Amino acid sequence: MLVVLAVTMLTFVMTDRLPADIAAEIAGHGANSAELAEVRERLGLNRPVIVRYASWMGGVCRGELGKSLATDQPVTAALRSHLPVTLELLILSQIFALLLALPAGIITAWRSGSLLDRMTGTFAFGCASLPNYAMAMGLVFLFALKLKLLPATGYTPLSMGIFANLKGFLLPALSIALVEWVTLMRVLRGDLIATLKEDFILLARCKGLPTWRILLVHALRPSCFTFITILGMQTASLIGGAVIIETLFALPGIGRLLVTAIFAQDFPMIQGGVLLISVAYVLINFLVDLCYVVLDPRIRTGVANG
Repeated sequence: MLVVLAVTMLTFVMTDRLPADIAAEIAGHGANSAELAEVRERLGLNRPVIVRYASWMGGVCRGELGKSLATDQPVTAALRSHLPVTLELLILSQIFALLLALPAGIITAWRSGSLLDRMTGTFAFGCASLPNYAMAMGLVFLFALKLKLLPATGYTPLSMGIFANLKGFLLPALSIALVEWVTLMRVLRGDLIATLKEDFILLARCKGLPTWRILLVHALRPSCFTFITILGMQTASLIGGAVIIETLFALPGIGRLLVTAIFAQDFPMIQGGVLLISVAYVLINFLVDLCYVVLDPRIRTGVANG
């Protein structure tokens, strides 16, 4: 709760200190001082910032985030209509990243120092060296322009068909996943290499257990703490951080909504978007803590390590 309060208050103060005058934009460039004063009075801009923030927080507690200054649409309705797009992009990109990172991390840890390990590391380094937008341009060139298998831009609602919907999300999701998987793979590989040197792994090998069981059952679980932490941080950042990808592929998500609101000086919409993102960070961090309990029951029982 303190994190949400700090983030929203800081955003409120920063937007208030911007040199742009939203009252002049709404009233028109030819408006006189009386018209500007009337707009400021109607929007409450003539009140101190702390009073406006307290009033806004009171509305938040009632589930009211105000109305957009640009479209007069309720902020809650705008966020609700754009959030499913961002969530679908987030889920698909993380699924693709996990499908790449988990097997690659396990295999390279098992065959550490081998040719396969070096080749995977080289490919991962190439992916990590490209930003999301460069990866997106490469995928669009290959799959949309050359092979003509996937659309370059556009969004098809899920109500118009699952296949058409997923087809429009494949390139955006891959653009994110092909960059995000590298960090996950490297973290998992490093922790797995350390775990495979532990005594309980040696005991499992002495018992004649198959390699796949040692890797997937005995070694993977205690090696996932940092992996889960990074995954949670990436997931939270994608809620509002996939701005460039949503813009490139014309996806009506939260990131694109925030960019539009910033250019339009739509302060209520900006505040609502920041509130949503900060709450998402807190919730995802809470879910990560719950995953720790599942991975290590000693955390739940309060038993100290060692």
